[in-house]
Amino acid sequence: MKISVTIITLNEESNIGECLESLDFADEIVVVDSGSTDRTAEICRAHGRVRFHELGWLGFGKQKNLAASLATNDWIFNIDADERVTPRLKESLARVDPADAPCYRVARENYFGSRWIRRCGWYPDFNKRLYDRRECAFSEKSVHESLVCRGKVGELQGTLVHRTYTGVSDYLKRMELYSSLAAGELVKAGKMPGLLQLIFKPLFTFFKMYFLKLGFLEGYTGFLLSMLYSHYTFYKYGKAIEMNRAGEHDR
Repeated sequence: MKISVTIITLNEESNIGECLESLDFADEIVVVDSGSTDRTAEICRAHGRVRFHELGWLGFGKQKNLAASLATNDWIFNIDADERVTPRLKESLARVDPADAPCYRVARENYFGSRWIRRCGWYPDFNKRLYDRRECAFSEKSVHESLVCRGKVGELQGTLVHRTYTGVSDYLKRMELYSSLAAGELVKAGKMPGLLQLIFKPLFTFFKMYFLKLGFLEGYTGFLLSMLYSHYTFYKYGKAIEMNRAGEHDR
């Protein structure tokens, strides 16, 4: 079975090299870049098996579907630039029988800085990544997109190593964008959160990560992550309320 790997990028010079090095199993690698101003394009073009495309940004789901449409093989393995394929996962990919299922999920090892976070809901963090594009496609959400497949979902052995955030500053920088996109998805879905959601949703996020998902066993980092995600939830719902009010004023 031939596999095309797809990656969407924007200013990933610090990640893309190691990612590409872990993809020696791929029959081809398709990178769709949305306007990087760093060395991302240079690094990709220097790699012998990369087909590099520069295209405008459509949103996470649509961009990943576009990348899949540019591949020459029907079986797609989607990966992010800050992820790496482990040796055991490569072995599992080599053993896949396409007749068994149209889609396969894989566990991720998520890192905060140099630390692998095993609790807080961060592991095993299964994601559907290997799929037959004739049977599956990404939902076209602007953020938190997911792979929608018909039929059975298999499971790959091994893991993806995910260099999630380098630290607090990296998280906060990305939180501004992601909370805005997530708020937009709430509004688009017709959700109209109010004060109660703004108060209790962030509190529940902290309670779930720190207590229910055993984040307290991660020590300082578990507390930090639970607090950061509760703040993200607060900003997401706060922005959604603001967007709804602005829409009412426009009518």
